[in-house]
Amino acid sequence: MKKMLIVLIILTGIVFAQSESRTGTAEVIETTTTITETGAPAEEASPQACMGGGGIMSFLPMIAIIAIFYFLMIRPQQKQAKMLKAMRSELKRDDKVVTSGGIHGIITNLKGDDVVTVKIADGVKIDVDRNSLQIESQNQSEATCK
Repeated sequence: MKKMLIVLIILTGIVFAQSESRTGTAEVIETTTTITETGAPAEEASPQACMGGGGIMSFLPMIAIIAIFYFLMIRPQQKQAKMLKAMRSELKRDDKVVTSGGIHGIITNLKGDDVVTVKIADGVKIDVDRNSLQIESQNQSEATCK
């Protein structure tokens, strides 16, 4: 995750450096003079001056960076939060869990919507908040809760 964040910061810096170099220089507007039907000269701007410094193309790299940021960081975190919420709502007796403090145990009782009683050793039970329970892999639970 840290590597992705560093890459995104570098890409953002490059994009801003390029956009400042485009807007920082003075643009020369070339005009041509033509004679209208009334005989008065009319000035027309050259096609380069009409483009306005890149238009939407200057925003394209920034949009790409935001899309990369979303798919590499925000979306996986949302999926993990949804999975954790589903796990917490489906807790039942005899499930093996780990608290956010790192205590491994087995659920012995569910008290209401917020409190869970967890057995952490023989004869030792603690009440913890349901939101403090984390997802545990099967290998860790078998090794610590026997």
